Formats: sequence, C-alpha cells, structure tokens
Amino acid sequence: MWRRLLQEGAACMLQVADHRFLHQRHFSSVCVRLHQRLLHRQPPCSKLRGKDYLPSCTRAYKKDAKLEFPASPITVTDVKQYLRSKDISFHDGYSCLHVPSVFVEPSERKDSFSLFVDKTTGQFLCKDTLVEGSWEDLQDCLEVMQKDEQDWLSPRVLLGYPESVEELEERERELREVRRVWSSSVPFADLPEDEAQLIKIMFQITKISNATLKKFGVRLFKPTKSLVFPWFGGPDSSLKGVKLLSAQSSDAEKVTYNEATMPKSSSYYNLFGLPLVGRMDPEVVLTGSELDTLAVSQATGFPSVALPRGVSCLPPILLPYLEQFKRVTLWLGDDIRSWEASKIFSRKLGLRRCSLVRPGEGRPRPVEALALGKNFNNIIKSSIPAAHKSIVSFKQLREDVYGELMNTEQVAGVKWARFPELNRILKGHRKGELTVFTGPTGSGKTTFISEFTLDLSMQGVNTLWGSFEINNVRLAKIMLTQFAMQRLEENLEQYDFWADKFEELPLYFMTFHGQQNIKTVLDTMQHAVYLYDINHVIIDNLQFMMGQENLSVDKFAVQDHIIGAFRKFATNSSCHVTLIIHPRKEEDDRELQTASIFGSAKASQEADNVLILQEKKLVTCPGRRSLQVTKNRFDGDVGIFPLDFIKSSLTFSTPKGKHKLRKVTAKPESEEAERGEEAPKVEEVKKEKAAKTTKTQRANKNPAAGSEIMQKKK
Repeated sequence: MWRRLLQEGAACMLQVADHRFLHQRHFSSVCVRLHQRLLHRQPPCSKLRGKDYLPSCTRAYKKDAKLEFPASPITVTDVKQYLRSKDISFHDGYSCLHVPSVFVEPSERKDSFSLFVDKTTGQFLCKDTLVEGSWEDLQDCLEVMQKDEQDWLSPRVLLGYPESVEELEERERELREVRRVWSSSVPFADLPEDEAQLIKIMFQITKISNATLKKFGVRLFKPTKSLVFPWFGGPDSSLKGVKLLSAQSSDAEKVTYNEATMPKSSSYYNLFGLPLVGRMDPEVVLTGSELDTLAVSQATGFPSVALPRGVSCLPPILLPYLEQFKRVTLWLGDDIRSWEASKIFSRKLGLRRCSLVRPGEGRPRPVEALALGKNFNNIIKSSIPAAHKSIVSFKQLREDVYGELMNTEQVAGVKWARFPELNRILKGHRKGELTVFTGPTGSGKTTFISEFTLDLSMQGVNTLWGSFEINNVRLAKIMLTQFAMQRLEENLEQYDFWADKFEELPLYFMTFHGQQNIKTVLDTMQHAVYLYDINHVIIDNLQFMMGQENLSVDKFAVQDHIIGAFRKFATNSSCHVTLIIHPRKEEDDRELQTASIFGSAKASQEADNVLILQEKKLVTCPGRRSLQVTKNRFDGDVGIFPLDFIKSSLTFSTPKGKHKLRKVTAKPESEEAERGEEAPKVEEVKKEKAAKTTKTQRANKNPAAGSEIMQKKK
C-alpha cells in the first residue's frame, strides 16, 4: 500500500505547476530532495490543514491500532544539540521547545517562536500555518533550507500523500454531516424562554445563563434534544467538527450524559473554549467537560478550556496550545478517576506550573458547584501543587486517605462485566499494579487474558497489547470473535458491522513478535503511555523477554531484573501491567500454586495480584478449568471459581446453576516467598539424603569398604 502511495506522491510532485505556490523557483529542488529522503523511510505523518492546503496522507478518521516505536528514540538532548548545530535559537518550554517557524516568511511572523517541538516524541506543530509532522520531517526541511540557502519554506513543501477514494469520500461525508447538524441546530437566544428553561432543567444547568451559552456558541439540536458544542479551528477559524451531548435522568435524580463527536473521537481534537482565550492570558482552568468550562467561565471570568475526550486522554498534539500558560489548574471532576487523570496529565503539562483541585466535600465538579452556589475562587485557590517532595507527613496524606475511605468503590478500580466473581475477589482493576498470570501449557491462557482485557477495554480502559507468542492478526481475530460473541467466518456479512464497533475501542498493539530486548519494549510502553494515556499493558509472555539478554548471566537473575523493571514501570507510570509467565513443569494431576511460577520468588513478591488458570485433565472430555486468585495485595481476599469455555465465541463464562466461590485463606507473603526460594533447596537436600542412604547401605553389605570410607572421613 505504501509503495503505491509513494509512487502517487512522486507523480503529484512532478505534476505540480500551480501559480499559487510560493517561491516556485525553489520548488523543484526542495521537493525532489525531500521526496528522495522520504522514499527511504515510512511516509511522514505530517498533515497540512487549512482552507487552501493539500490533503494529507494521514487517515483522517481511522485509528492505526498498531503501535510502532522509532528505531532510535528521540531525546530532548538530541533535539537541542541538533538545533544548536544549525544555529537555530529556541526557548525551553514546559512540554515543548519553542522554535522560530521555518514555514512563515520572516517579515510576516507574528510570533517569532511559533513552532513547537514536543520534548518527548519530537513531533512538531507550527501554530501559524498548522503544519505538523515528525522530528524527521523537520530535520529534512532544515537540511534542505541549509543547502538551498533559504530562510524559510512554503508550508506546501511538505506534500502529503493522497488518500484513497474511500477515505476522501468518508471525510467529505463527515464534513457534510457536521455542517448539516450545525445549520439545523438553533442558538439558545432564538429559543422560546419556556423551551430554553426546560432544556436547562433537563441538563441540570439552570444556573448557566443564556449569555454564557451564546458566548461559547452552544446550540440545541432539536431532533435529538442534544446540546451542540462547536469546534472552530484553522487559519480561517472554520467549522471543523461538533460534539452532541444528550442527557438522561435516573431514578436518583441524577443525570447521565451521553456524547457523540463528528468526526469520530480518535480525530476530534477540540479544546473547547480556546478561541476565547487571549494570546497573553497567563493562566487557565482545564476541565473534563464542556459544561464545566461554561460554569468556570461564568463564575470566575478565568480562561477555561475543556479536554476533548474528558479524563480518558490528553493527546500530545494539544500541548502546544497550552504552552502559553504559566499556571494551569486542573479541575477535571469530583471522583477518584478524575483525580488520577489530573496527576497523570500534570506530568505531560509540566509539574511545576500545574495545580490540582482535589475531589472532596465542598469541591464538586464545576457545573455542580455553580448549582450549589460554591465559591469558585476559594476552590481554585485551595488547589494543591502537582510537584511534591520525596518525603511527606500524614498531614499531606490526610485528604488522600479520607478520599479513599469515602470512595471505596471507585478506589477499588474498574469492574469486570463478564467476570463478576473476579470482582468479588479482586474488587476491581486498578492502575499502578502488577498482575502475574500463569497456567498450564495449552490451557487457554492467551484466549482467557484476551477476553479479560477486552472486557476492560470496552469500559474505556486504554489498553496496549504486547503479544510476542502469537501475531497481532491472530490475536485481533480472537478478540473480535469474543467481542461479537460469534464466529464471524460463518457470518461474513456482519464483519464490517462488528469491525467498525471494534475499531472504536481504545485498544493498541505492539508490532513486536518473537524474542525482544527489555529496553526496547519498555521504551515502547513509555511512548504509548505518553501518546495514548495507556492504563493497561499486557506482556505475553515473560520468557520471550529473556532470549535477548546476556547468555552468560544466570537466567534467574535476568528474570528478576525484567520483573523489577516492569514493577518500576507500573508504579512510576501509574499503569497496570499484566505479565504472563509459564509455570514450572509439574505433574499433570497436581494443581499449580504460587510457587509453581517459573523462576525465583521475585515474580510473586513483586506482584500485587497472582492469577492461575487451573486445568484438571480428563480422559473422556475436555479438561475442567477454573480461575484461582492466590494473591491480592489490595485487601487480601483470595479464592477460586470454575469457568466454562464456549468454543463458538472463544469466551469463558461461569457455569450455570449452583456453584460456590471458594475463598481460600491467604498465606503470608513472606511464607510464600520462602516456599518459592526453598523449593530448589529442598530438592537438593533430598538428593543428598538419598546419596547418603545409598552409601550407608553399600557399607553395611561390604564391611571392608565401610572401614575404608570411615578412614577417608577421618
């Protein structure tokens, strides 16, 4: 596919002769050099957006589920050294380096430092022209400028590769739908007063004035009774998309909000409220929803913007638009999930300028605080700095402890929908933990863990799969079958329907297969956490990590090093890591235990949770499977429950009828560790005793030989 796109891209370059292109006398040499560079690597991710810009090669509304990491990871030191070697001045920002834009003529530059280079990925964005691309793209442009002795380049030099006809048609269809919804929606000022009040009651925003709604351009789409939030962007501030928000009332007099975006959420990058922010405003309040931004703006007058995907993700492409602020207050919500997201996002934004509004009594989400008449200025002033010292006292932890006691269900984590028995034991899936999963060979470990992670992904947990044992196509086929709950090879006419739904899941795959180096895998995981705010990483399996390490080092020491690295990553990145490890060789009639995990006791010591897929071999029928939790650091509950395998959908379920969830008394962690470490020693002691017994028996049979043995001992 890419070969065809490259050929089409070359044809486009040779056919261009439009008088609108600036500096046309340089166009041929610049484009040929850039094209020659691009032919030797993958197509760039640069996208040219705006009224007169050419379409880009990036699939506008399709998410690439595979995650690749650059062969040589970019560091901020490398970027700085390269810029200095080219005599290019720069400012060191919070999350980006600020560089003079090479895509704007020097005499027309409004802001001398309008090009932003991400310190972590090297991706760049020019805010004046909205040209964006990779670090390699920017290097190519700077090299060509130096050779041709130019002081700037036309934005059109970075020609994108043309999209397929289907992709262009999809983009145009979505844009037509955006315009249709926007033109069909009604401004609140044009609604009858009683109808406008009824809508406000439905959304519980009676305290938000019509003036505020008009200021932010909020409209009503009558066919679905949805609020419409616009996305204006580009040099001409054109309409790029919309978000529709609907409300449903529950019995508890609470409102449940449902949202839909056009274009799809993977391509929706609207910082709602950004057009109203002044270029010189020094501070901003970052919220998790558009309604919260309306409330903050009305109550305080402070600049406020809403994240496009709420607390689930902060796309790095938005960071340049937040660089101007010296102080960023994150007020994302009133629950544990929003508090955790605040701490994660503050790392991207720069800890030293961020402050966090801690959820708790007297500090609800902004739209509720407005309805309750809370003092917004006091709440914002009471926000705590994101940066903290290495040593804290209980006074600083007191609010966190109280928050966990008050929100026990949220602290327990995300619940499984397909495995309710697992919720009773583990209570939920939590960030920052390490889970070790094992089971006999051929018992269905990969099949079970794929459904285990699919369940969480369907509930919004951003998931990254590292499958080194089976390739991604086969893994995706298994997960799609589990998602559709049927074999699609027998219902191919339904494939597109289920594939479209599956594509919307926050699910990504590493492109590795076979043995891999631990450093490369960790770099990729860190890259994914930064780009996609990954909450859950699956490594299948540990043994494939060990083949690339130094063979002269003891294999158990290598395994301990790898497990320690994953433990550190999970803690520092606030990301759950599920590690699949094969067990030791055991007798077929013996159940696996924590000590059965291959290697030393390091795995069970470092793990927060240990899960074992037990299988009882039967001659007449398939083996009976059960899932056993042998370690649970969260609250200590352990237990075992049976599983039935449904071959038609490749899923596991709890058997129908009466079955008991057996809770087992957990043994102390130190005792488990001692058992794991002493297991090899016990075997050695047994061998030594057997050898001594054999010698004694021989001595008893032959007294002469026995006397010789005694003399040797003396």
